[in-house]
Amino acid sequence: MQRFVRFTTFFLLVFLLSLESPYAQSGAQFNVLVFSKTKGFRHQSIPDGVVALKKLARDNIFEIYTTEDEDFITGPNLARFDVLVLLSTTGTIFNETQKIAIQKFVQAGKGVVGIHSATDTEYDWPWYTELIGAQFLNHPHQQTVKLNVIDQNHPSTYHLPEKWVWSDEIYAFQNFNPKVRVLITADEKSYDAKQGMGDFHPIAWTNEFDGGRMFYTALGHTDWAFSNPDFMKHILGGIWWAAKGYQD
Repeated sequence: MQRFVRFTTFFLLVFLLSLESPYAQSGAQFNVLVFSKTKGFRHQSIPDGVVALKKLARDNIFEIYTTEDEDFITGPNLARFDVLVLLSTTGTIFNETQKIAIQKFVQAGKGVVGIHSATDTEYDWPWYTELIGAQFLNHPHQQTVKLNVIDQNHPSTYHLPEKWVWSDEIYAFQNFNPKVRVLITADEKSYDAKQGMGDFHPIAWTNEFDGGRMFYTALGHTDWAFSNPDFMKHILGGIWWAAKGYQD
């Protein structure tokens, strides 16, 4: 009987441990929160992005938790994570308390990763605009573009060629922060840019701001981007850098 009780207690303990939240599991390099709430345009690629990021976490030994609940954005909850990924968010999402929680998260040395329309978010929050590095202005129809990888000394661009042919929805920006480190630019002569940005058209960049690290890529409009190995390595490098700060 005593042996049976010990046996039952052991398996009950194993079961309870298995109920832990994804971000609380041990052995991970770092913990990532993916937030994909939209209050403006909603990209149909978001579900594909969520699935791809979960696979990226599984294959590269980090933990991930995904949500679209803005009420989850609190100081205690954010403290559990190393990186906040804003996956094609749009519109005005956060209240003042949530904004303070995000600012404190960054000021604590944590990382933020913005994908595609993260620049189409929180236009009336100056701190956020300075962090993310720009505000979305416009885009032409989806098409193929020549991208110039002008900085290959970053984990998000180590694997990319200097000239990268890519098909996407190419954003132009306003209120661009000149203090960011630009990694990739678009060659406006290679596509129909309509109202572009001219000879210097940033597409991906980093920003060390207010104590934290931010990586942004304007790419990722399409579903199929998230099944492309080069694009997912680009995202992985950005997340890893935002979490660890490592670069050459």
